[in-house]
Amino acid sequence: MGHDSGHRRRSFRARGGWWVAAQVPIMLGALLIPIWSGSGALGFSHLSQWLGASLTMLGGLAAILGLVNLGDALTPYPHPRDGSALKQRGIYGWMRHPIYCGMMVGTVGWAIWWQSGPGLAYAAIVLLFFDRKAAREERWLRNHYPEYARYARSVKRFFPGIY
Repeated sequence: MGHDSGHRRRSFRARGGWWVAAQVPIMLGALLIPIWSGSGALGFSHLSQWLGASLTMLGGLAAILGLVNLGDALTPYPHPRDGSALKQRGIYGWMRHPIYCGMMVGTVGWAIWWQSGPGLAYAAIVLLFFDRKAAREERWLRNHYPEYARYARSVKRFFPGIY
């Protein structure tokens, strides 16, 4: 391993790559645990399944809007892309982390849809993970964008008007 591969590893870590790597198995668990442990199916035979499906779709919509609104600032890493502008319009005018919020709401909805108690318990891990990932990302955002502190005071992290 030469100097170049060591630089890529540091760069991966410096950009928050380990957060991305950890997210893959966490979200895989969020997908599979409700399927394995739930008493439901992808049907709509219970009112809870309608609620779960609605939350899953609402979470998906928030995440998609977040991805689209990022435009050229989109990166898989939590560290902001050099040369990008802070996004404060669209869904980013309502919440600072719509992609993470969408993943959290979608995870809860998915567990409810499958009627999975263990899936709901696992959703708490997903919520904690994204809360911590967002907190780390926000330290980078504050350092990268001088206006981030003002933005963070006026727009909640995940849920408009709440948190």
